[in-house]
Amino acid sequence: RSGDFDNAILVLNRALEQDKNNLELQKDLVLAYYYKRDFAKAQDAVQPLLDRNDADVVTFQIAGNVYKALEEVKEGEKAYKKGLKKFPNSGALYSEYGELLWEKKDYDAINQWQKGIQVDPSYAGNYYNAATYYFYTKDKVWCLIYGEIFVNMESLTDRAAAMKGLLLQAYKAKLFTDTDMMKNQDKNEFTKAYLTTMAKQAPLADKGLTTETLTAIRTRFILDWYNTYAAKFPFKLFDYQQQLLREGMFEAYDQWLFGTAENLPAFDNWTKTHADVYDKFITFQKGRIFKMPANQYYGAQ
Repeated sequence: RSGDFDNAILVLNRALEQDKNNLELQKDLVLAYYYKRDFAKAQDAVQPLLDRNDADVVTFQIAGNVYKALEEVKEGEKAYKKGLKKFPNSGALYSEYGELLWEKKDYDAINQWQKGIQVDPSYAGNYYNAATYYFYTKDKVWCLIYGEIFVNMESLTDRAAAMKGLLLQAYKAKLFTDTDMMKNQDKNEFTKAYLTTMAKQAPLADKGLTTETLTAIRTRFILDWYNTYAAKFPFKLFDYQQQLLREGMFEAYDQWLFGTAENLPAFDNWTKTHADVYDKFITFQKGRIFKMPANQYYGAQ
């Protein structure tokens, strides 16, 4: 932690002389070489670990990072595939395998992230990667949904702050730009339902999108969704939005979600003039953990 990697390596090697098969010590040694940027020694140390019966998810993650650093994509793919064969429900391995593919412009990356969301819906990284991917495509739906899920799962990081900006931009630049909202969109049933319901709110976007107009659009969307599609497509994100509406916190939530990205001084002013409701929302948010449940995967097919 202090950056004294040479002493860390010395101590770890001496410990391994006494307990040569200790997996945790061996993983720490690989990490010490990795942080020292001695990737060749990190590779030599990590390769034998992949064949161990007790190799865990972190072992394969560490190996993947070493191979990424060495730009040995094929070896990295082998490590992730081997890890996923052993741990087929590891969202972390799907996320990082997709990142390895994405670095070499292999668009099969999105399939890894989608699979990670499907098998391990509580792991945040796949939502971040998938939302970012879809933002740069013609997609109007999944960048919005996955991005908002991610921000709720990982709300305090720099990635979350960046995703808020991406969400606002996606609403403004993507969702209502075509009169036919289904044009060039994935035709799965959830996508159709989402866009059909959003299309009803299109007149509210006629004068442009702000945090306030987005709150109006999203409020009417939730009301319409629960009249029409909620029974067919139960979905935790929309349940959360409905709960916030019922408890009078949805406007504060949307300010938190979009306000800082749209206009920080205006957001600060809103929180001061609506201090009671904003404090109520922040207290509520801090007291809960947002997780997507199993069996609510409706992703792009």
